[in-house]
Amino acid sequence: MDSIDLDVLKTCEAWLAAGRRCQLVTVIKTWGSSPRPIGATLAICEDGSVVGSVSGGCIEDDLVDKVRANGIELARPGIVSYGISADEAHRFGLPCGGTIELAIEPLSQDSRIGELLKRLGEGELVERRVALATGAVSLARADAGAVQRVEDGVLATIHGPRWRLFIIGAGPLSRFLAQVASGMDYRVVVCDPREEYRSGWNLPGVELVHAMPDDLVIEARLDARSAVVALTHDPKLDDLALMEALKSEAFYVGAIGSRLNNEKRRERLKLFDLGDAQLARLHGPVGIYIGSKTPAEIAISIMAEMTAVKNGVPAGLLVPHAAARQQEPDGAPCAVPPQSTL
Repeated sequence: MDSIDLDVLKTCEAWLAAGRRCQLVTVIKTWGSSPRPIGATLAICEDGSVVGSVSGGCIEDDLVDKVRANGIELARPGIVSYGISADEAHRFGLPCGGTIELAIEPLSQDSRIGELLKRLGEGELVERRVALATGAVSLARADAGAVQRVEDGVLATIHGPRWRLFIIGAGPLSRFLAQVASGMDYRVVVCDPREEYRSGWNLPGVELVHAMPDDLVIEARLDARSAVVALTHDPKLDDLALMEALKSEAFYVGAIGSRLNNEKRRERLKLFDLGDAQLARLHGPVGIYIGSKTPAEIAISIMAEMTAVKNGVPAGLLVPHAAARQQEPDGAPCAVPPQSTL
């Protein structure tokens, strides 16, 4: 889950532990344009303190004003809508006449926020079910494909650990990629057994691991919220890690290198009994084509492709680097690096 929504839960736990009343607001449906996605959360304390976001400003102001004026009034969860009329859409800053539906839940020690946070800390994907008529809460392990929904008077929200990125190799490109991914709220782990590459590495918030990459990939128990990108150019380090990643549920697996080198890599991986479907999951050369040349630009190219895959963007809307044309429209050579760098 995004760190902003994790902070909402942690703040709710702290308020409850201090004996303060609060309520949790969750986006459950949107129509038209909406600044925040389904599942986004906001918490409001009885004194009007707030953390999180469900709209980007105006709706939060209205919700907070009501709490400041009347306190936490709800005894059980309720559902409210904003922006149904054009006037309301304009008043609450919803673009293009958008409409947003929110669940507002008064929290208590029975809301099981602490238990939810504990299970999230253990890496579990959790479904939290709230009976709208009574406020009763239950927690259960969620399936990988579970989605938030309201059915039979129950609001089911899905909470999971942060998205993870495992980078094989601690070179300059890895540093830029780790910085961009961290800024996008990934938990980033960089793995490199080579001391000469690890020395001098100092990137706050990014874990640096001294281990063989394939061992790390196995121990990480990759799930559908995990990505692996191999950046060493060394088959001894990259190939075994890629083999394990391609056999996992990781949503994205990529490798640096030229088209020729990636074809050779695929031939080597076939020797490890990987099937065609598994090999087809490998993004190599990694990234989408944006004419990138520098390590920083290449990192953006990689994160752009990873983000598109994560968000379910159809492959036909992207131009992978592997499919980039060799000639620009005017006939000049295409500025595609020789794939020692991409």
